[in-house]
Amino acid sequence: MNSVHDMGGMHGFGPVATEANEPVFHHDWEGRTIACVLAMSAWGKWNLDRSRFFRESIPGPRYLNISYYEIWLDGLIAMAADAGLASLEELNSGHADPGAEKCTPGFTADKVIPAMQRGRSARRADADLTARFAPGDKVRARNTNPRGHTRLPRYVRGRCGVIDRVHGEFVFPDSNAHFKGEAPQTVYSVRFTSAELWGNDVGHPDDKVFVDMWDSYLEQA
Repeated sequence: MNSVHDMGGMHGFGPVATEANEPVFHHDWEGRTIACVLAMSAWGKWNLDRSRFFRESIPGPRYLNISYYEIWLDGLIAMAADAGLASLEELNSGHADPGAEKCTPGFTADKVIPAMQRGRSARRADADLTARFAPGDKVRARNTNPRGHTRLPRYVRGRCGVIDRVHGEFVFPDSNAHFKGEAPQTVYSVRFTSAELWGNDVGHPDDKVFVDMWDSYLEQA
């Protein structure tokens, strides 16, 4: 992400407010929204990275003034229209076109629990890649501003850190989000000091921040 959606490390939003005994959902419609997202994904018209890209494409003023699950709902509506699963007219009216094709859902109730328990991994152990970096290597996050989806946080761009561990090979989200292939890359856990990220005047300059980063996000420092 590369706009107001990339809020990690930003000042001005105040402390994170915690809620004692916070429920999973505060309203029934929030649970239904997530259920719809999972059910609609069974059509195979998008992937996890593309769904993130659509949520990041919500205009900034709206993104900052709606709730978490409203963001998910906006993203789902946009994806459904983009994938041709519903027309804008149907989405705006809330009613299916009488002449629209009726399809049998691919994700039925009996499949929900097994699918949730099974999960899905973006690890690609058969990628057979050679890691460019090893634990202890000094690296710098590239200072780039891509227009498409990325998992490179803005607050680490141009900053130096140290490879803490090598996680293995995973789907490259920047490519996968735009249907350009999985293009697996090695992922590293990179250790930054808080002073490197935000300056020496932070409260705890020696605190460490660990960021998982794909190979092409990094260069040798």
